[in-house]
Amino acid sequence: MVFNKRKKNSRQRGSHTHGWGSKKKHRGSGNRGGKGMAGTGKKADSKKPLVWKNKKYFGKYGFKVKNKKTLNSITLKDLSDKLDVLVEQKLAVKENDVYKINLKELGYDKLLGNGSITKKLEVVVPKATKKAIAVIEENGGKIILEETTEAEK
Repeated sequence: MVFNKRKKNSRQRGSHTHGWGSKKKHRGSGNRGGKGMAGTGKKADSKKPLVWKNKKYFGKYGFKVKNKKTLNSITLKDLSDKLDVLVEQKLAVKENDVYKINLKELGYDKLLGNGSITKKLEVVVPKATKKAIAVIEENGGKIILEETTEAEK
């Protein structure tokens, strides 16, 4: 003879605790006090050794730099690659063999010496590296370092 056995949860309907005893029990993580390392304060006896081993359990560590100012820079290689496009867009001027560029107006703060150039350049820029100045002056160009005032910073 075959019996159809009902599922347990259907037999629990109407019992309001579903076989877990008191109403307080089996409520989830709140019943056990939280998740993970919750409740491991200074007085949590069972978890004290875990706290002792972890030297970074209490307090704040590390630092964040506030008001960090980044310079928007361009290299000589990038500048020489973009030179023809800048002249077409009238952001740079070609007079005789000399290209005149104001990098400050283009949004650049510093000229870096990485790369090489074959054309004479006259560059206006707030800051430049020693190598960039040397490379431009070797090719017969010049750099005009334009100091920024405190109000512009």
